[in-house]
Order: sequence, then C-alpha cells, then structure tokens
Amino acid sequence: MERKQEINVLIFCFNFTPPKQKKKLLEELGENRLPYLTPSDADFHQLWKTKYSKLIFRKSDTVPEELHQMVQESFLTLREHNCFFQDLVRIKGKDFLTPVSRILIGDPGCTYKYLNTRLFTVPWPTEGYDIKYCSPQIHDACKALMRLNDYLHIEAVRALQGQNLSEAKEIKGTTVIDREQSFATSRMEQGSVSKDQSSVCVAENDRSLKNRTSYNLTLLNYMDPLQMLYLKQEPYFGMGNMAVSWHHDENLVEGSTVAVYSYSCEVLRVSFVSSQFLRSSWSLRFCISDSYLFLICVVSLSLSQDASVQESNELQGRDPAVWHVGLKVAWDIETPGLAVPLHQGDIYLMLDDLNMTHQHCVLAGLSPRFSSTHRVADSSRGTLEYILGRCELALQNLQTDSDSRALSLKSLEAAVVKQVEEIHNEVEFEWLRQFWFQGKRYLKYTDWWLKPMAELEECWRKLEIM
Repeated sequence: MERKQEINVLIFCFNFTPPKQKKKLLEELGENRLPYLTPSDADFHQLWKTKYSKLIFRKSDTVPEELHQMVQESFLTLREHNCFFQDLVRIKGKDFLTPVSRILIGDPGCTYKYLNTRLFTVPWPTEGYDIKYCSPQIHDACKALMRLNDYLHIEAVRALQGQNLSEAKEIKGTTVIDREQSFATSRMEQGSVSKDQSSVCVAENDRSLKNRTSYNLTLLNYMDPLQMLYLKQEPYFGMGNMAVSWHHDENLVEGSTVAVYSYSCEVLRVSFVSSQFLRSSWSLRFCISDSYLFLICVVSLSLSQDASVQESNELQGRDPAVWHVGLKVAWDIETPGLAVPLHQGDIYLMLDDLNMTHQHCVLAGLSPRFSSTHRVADSSRGTLEYILGRCELALQNLQTDSDSRALSLKSLEAAVVKQVEEIHNEVEFEWLRQFWFQGKRYLKYTDWWLKPMAELEECWRKLEIM
C-alpha cells in the first residue's frame, strides 16, 4: 500500500490535461507516437518559425555575466537554506506531492494558485515595505531575483516590440528577414540582444504591453532527477522522462508573457563501443550539494547495435542527459512537437497567447536543475489588498450598538447575507487554511505575512459572529 502511494505522487503530479481530451487523443494515437523535432532535424527551424513563432529564446551569452552570477548564487543560497518545498496539490479529487520542489517570490501580498493550492510570496525587497529576512543571504537572494525580474520585463517588451514590427512589415508586404538561419540566431529571435537595455522603453500609452510584461512574481523550481524513484514518460511523442507534464500555466493575466531562466549543471557525455554488440554510454557531471562536491557517473548499456538505434529513433535526437522544454499545439495531432534543449543560463519567453493555444512540458535531463518562471499573475482575486477589501465589504453589514456595544446585522436581506457568507468562506478556505497549512513554512525566512494573517483572522472572527 505504501509503495502504491509513493508511485502515485510521482506519476500523476502536474497532469493538467483535461481527462476527456487526453483520453480521446490517446485513443486516436493507439500504439503510434506523434513526430517531434529537435535542432538536429532539418525542418526544425522552419517548424519553429511557422507554428511556434511566439516562443523566443535568448542564449546565455547574451545575458550579463554579473546577472548570471547573482541569480545562480541565489538559487544555491535558497537551496542551502532549505527554502524549496514540494507542494501538496489536488488532482481529480486526490492529493499528491509534486515531484518538483518550489518557492514563490514576488511582490508583497501576492499569491499564486494552481491545482487548488495557494502559494504565498516570500516578498522581494520592495520600496515602501518593511520586510525582515532571517539572514542577509536570503535578502540578497530575493534581491537578485527581483533584478532578474526587471531584466526579463525589458526582454519581454523588446520581444513583443520586435514581434509587432515584424507583423507590421508582413502586412505591408515587406520582405521579412528569415530569423531562422541557424539555431543560434533562432534562439535570439527579434535581433541581437544587447547587454545594455537602457535603450528599451515602454510608451506611457501602451498600457497593454506593460500589463502583459510586468511580472509580479516568480515561481522557482528545483529538481534532481537522479533522486526520483520514477518519472512519468511523455505519452504523445515519446520524448522520454518528464519533470512537468503537458499543461497551460494557470491564473495569469490574459495574453501575458511568461519568462523562464534555466540553470542546470552541464553534463559531459563520453560514448564508446567496446564491441559490435555492446555499447556503453557514460554521463559525468559535477554538482554542489550541501557544501560537498560530487562527481556522478551514470552508465547506460544496450546489448546490441539494434537496440541502440531503436532508442535513438524513439527520442528523435533528444539527448536524454539534457533538459528540454517541449511544446505542442493544444489538441492537435497534425503539427509535430518541438523539443528545445535548455543549457545553463538560457532564457525563453512565451509571448501573447502561446500559453493558451499551445501546451508545454519540461523534459528531464540527468543533472539537477533550477528555474525561475516569471509570471504576470492575475491579481483580481489573489492579493492581500483584494481579500482585505472583501472583508471590509462584508463588515459594512455589521453594526455596534452605542450603548450595549452589542453587534448586530444592518440588513437581513437574502442577497446581503449570502454575500457575507461567501466572503466568510473565502477568507477561511482560500486564505487562512491555505496559509496555515502550507504558507507558514516560509515563516522561518521572513515573518512578513504574520501581521496580515492576524488581521484576516480578526475579520474572520467578526464574520463568524455575523
């Protein structure tokens, strides 16, 4: 029984695919697998240009080295301080722990909800807020990620401006320069990226562009595949092990851009053939964990050349030692998928409606990997300001007798009473219970949320009386 539960945790987590659509698609495929392309395939760049043009890559060498160092040190600092946690999420009525460990960092008072789980930000240093951290190292890590957030905002603006310019040229019949001359240029789409962003600005009247790129939080992820007992296999294309299954990102501002910074230990692979029938593939990697340096050697054996060729065909050129991001057109069995390798310090952007028209997954490599996924979270119902405003609205129906100080309701109208009870439930189940169950684990890094939660608890007590 215990073994079954342990496997469930790893198999089902992050399966965001609606079950009916997934079942229908798998029935149509049968034993077949859909084709997918990698940079080693001849049609890769053309497919990217025509079907995945809103996926933009920036090579690591286009990012300032100082920023790389700050961000990567922040990852290791947060890991050293045990800041990454697996989330308990609910899928199809069952509770599972995520295989990926996470921490949410962002604007003070922001939250992010996915799979019925609300995460509370560890606030990054923000002017006008009194934020106390448990150590200077945590402060510096949050500050570095805030700086990365600002950098990615400008990169997203640049990419959208380049996209708008390209679309305008196409409408006017202007010849558009082929941006996919090589994989290197395709990964720096919209032109060369200058390390000096001072020339990029957003017009004051272009509120839409600003709203779609003003990231208010980042969800940091960490995973070491070699520590996992089992990883789910990608079901449609045969892409191999998945760290995160196919999904759309949830609860984002419509049409907003998602920006991802990827950091994984590089892998050195050495392959040799000892005889006609025995092939060995060695993978060596260095990683730092808990202040120790490890050299890990991974050996995979196949007993014949035929088996080796078969494995290569199944992966369509994807190196299973390297992390990839996979993309596909949602519920489309005609368009081949993409598997794009992620190297140390690479950045990718998902522009406009790509997150809704397409699905993406993360394909595991062999080395541990951190990622910082910057989002414009929908703040209409997910901020401290919002829920305090809801409390204030509900408490307007509560009055205090001037003599006896007794509390009573101003109105007993059904609509008013119903609204108060809805707010009462929202405060309890969407905020207080969520925070004290999982959000409180971050209190050892900052106590910023304690005062707002005490205020919400006081509102809840008054709502209980009502």
